[in-house]
Amino acid sequence: MYEYGRQNDSSQRKHAYVIVCGNEKGGSGKTTTAMHIIVGLLNAGHSVASFDLDTRQLSLSRYIDNRKVWISRNKTKIPMPDHFYCERGFSDSVLVNENHELKQFSENLQSVERSHDFVVIDTPGHDSYLMRLAHSMADTLITPLNDSYIDFDVLGRIDGPTGELTNISHYANMVREARRNRRNVDNSLLDWVVVRNRLSQLASRNNKNIEESLNALSMKLGCRLANGISERVVFRELFPHGLTVLDEVSPTKTQRPNSISHLAARQEVRTLISTLRLPIDQAGKIRADARKTWINASAKPFRRLRSAGE
Repeated sequence: MYEYGRQNDSSQRKHAYVIVCGNEKGGSGKTTTAMHIIVGLLNAGHSVASFDLDTRQLSLSRYIDNRKVWISRNKTKIPMPDHFYCERGFSDSVLVNENHELKQFSENLQSVERSHDFVVIDTPGHDSYLMRLAHSMADTLITPLNDSYIDFDVLGRIDGPTGELTNISHYANMVREARRNRRNVDNSLLDWVVVRNRLSQLASRNNKNIEESLNALSMKLGCRLANGISERVVFRELFPHGLTVLDEVSPTKTQRPNSISHLAARQEVRTLISTLRLPIDQAGKIRADARKTWINASAKPFRRLRSAGE
């Protein structure tokens, strides 16, 4: 069984719990979601290592760099993860570049997997070897999705006139394969949560249609659904400062961390983290261990109980 949290005897430490934010569609809020989960875990007293696998954009790395600058300028302590990123390979050979990036990722991961409670990985918005590897390592996979059929298309295809789900798309098939790989490697269950981001504050026919499509998709794929962050200006305003709505500090002298919009956004993030059911407290650890036990038991054949007369 997995055990979460630090232990005094390093030989008894188990692997960190791995959270991956992934989607092949860019602009879905992966980095914003990842950063808020990181800060939420840090605020709860957990040790967190973060990884940015998007070697081109490096959005999570920029977010954390902004946070470092804010700390330095304001002389204020706020929690920080141990952050790592992969430098992009510039060889003419794709294989050489992949090996270069894989070596960095593997070495950095090995340095933290037994010393940290959680590893949070932000993946690129395109298919790559590292992206697929990260998905197969995940204990919890979070797929942020804008409330749009354009974003939905990476998961499934919809028949326009009827609204019925007609096919599973490329990204969903990739996650299915990652789940199979994970099960074959260590018999673990990948908990897949599709998170609806940038939800409109007003109900609309589009919201209802997408909700129905996602419900049909979740039944077919075995994923869970959750509401993420709404379309709020506060999330965009905090990025240049490296802050999140979970930080009890003011980004500037003119902005307050306890405005109505800020508090509403903070509650959205807290609700999302709760919905993820991460092993962040004693009850969460018990659930995680029980899930592991069930997975191990399910692989064994059932034994018929003898009746009283036998």
